[in-house]
Amino acid sequence: MNRVINSAAMGLVLPILIGLVAPALLGRQTSTAARPWAGTSVDKLVPPDPEVKARLVIGPGDLLTVTVFNVPELLQTVRVSEAGDAGLSLIGSMHLAKMTVAEAQVAVENEYRDRNFLLNPHVSILVTEYATEGVSVLGEVTKPGVYPLLGPHTLLDIISAAGGLTGLAGGTVSIRRRNGAEQVIQLDANDPQKALAQDAELQPADIVVVARAAIVYVVGDVGKPGGFPMQNNGRLTVLQAVALASGVNKTAALSHAKVIHKGPSGYREADIHLAQLLQGKAPDMELTAEDILFVPNSKLKSAVAGGFTSAVQAATTAAIYTIKP
Repeated sequence: MNRVINSAAMGLVLPILIGLVAPALLGRQTSTAARPWAGTSVDKLVPPDPEVKARLVIGPGDLLTVTVFNVPELLQTVRVSEAGDAGLSLIGSMHLAKMTVAEAQVAVENEYRDRNFLLNPHVSILVTEYATEGVSVLGEVTKPGVYPLLGPHTLLDIISAAGGLTGLAGGTVSIRRRNGAEQVIQLDANDPQKALAQDAELQPADIVVVARAAIVYVVGDVGKPGGFPMQNNGRLTVLQAVALASGVNKTAALSHAKVIHKGPSGYREADIHLAQLLQGKAPDMELTAEDILFVPNSKLKSAVAGGFTSAVQAATTAAIYTIKP
């Protein structure tokens, strides 16, 4: 059946073919669950509802396996041409590019039925290989790259395939769709239930970018000065920052600590009585992105006025050398 049938022989072959397959197909039914469009008019099948149809888009170079139920002679594997056409048994060349799998199945079924090749065809199309369609994963993942998308996948699937998030990953993930639209998701990796609720379905040619977390800097008389990512949904307090910096040293001047904030008009500073925070006598304070927590040495009390410049310079050094996940 896979041999080319010329126009002269078609008139002899078609009646025989219809006579063989028609009795097997007449009266045969499939369940509504298996075929979402069951129950529609036999004269013209229509694509299923967008909520239930497959979302995989066929493109040039894709390898398709086409199966016609109860007609094994029409089983074939075909490569979609650069023009988006596929050469199908009996039908010939048919344009399938930019169709979803569900739409292509319905279109092929209509062709077999409208040309009187089959009475009630049921076609299944499986995309066994995508030529160029994949999801690009960039940013703060362990293994950035392009990952083939075979079958339905979600954002969490692709992040997992890319080795998971790095220690510098933030909570913002951007998805650029193949049509140019962009979707921004606040992915809470610390809460599994929220992460599952925020998961999104991906499509071939999507681009996923995992943003880097914002940074705060702890400098001065602490155990390990450096820059630290705000991984807790972008929230970090003064005491949490001190803990990330391995605590304060015994020589630290706790009553002269400062938070230096970089705003649109430049730097501004605020005094913090760190001893009271450590003793629980004062409420903790939230830091914002690019804040600098400066803990001076007690020997420098006479030079506290110069702490602002020193803190900014130390934070600049931390940004270059000691970003700590």
